Amino acid sequence: MLVTNRSERVEPGAQLFSGDRMLVVESSRPRRDGWVVRFAGVETVDAAEALRGSMLTAEPLEDDDLWAHDLIGCEVHDTNGRMLGTVTAVEANPAHDLLVLGDGALVPMPFVVEHEPGRVVVDPPDGLFEPERE
Repeated sequence: MLVTNRSERVEPGAQLFSGDRMLVVESSRPRRDGWVVRFAGVETVDAAEALRGSMLTAEPLEDDDLWAHDLIGCEVHDTNGRMLGTVTAVEANPAHDLLVLGDGALVPMPFVVEHEPGRVVVDPPDGLFEPERE
């Protein structure tokens, strides 16, 4: 499945990474709910099968990269340790992705200052989690 809004990522000449390995797209075409992509240097069925299920990225990954799908189910705390909720979804937004908490609160990703498995720490601006005034 292609998870991008930039179809040029699978155009001939595009570079994708499987871990540290750079792959260059030779050709591609949509198929059902995915894409069939041919990479330069991947000449045999066995070589292609070895890539099946791999996560391909536009840039090599760093050890501390944060993936939206890893945040679902995480507890969210502020920098003072106060529990704010649990991430139920990550909503795409033009400026920044938003963490959606169980109570419907939205937290822009730039406010995430720490993350570890099962836990996210955010440094929200004053008032983001205060009750609305009528």
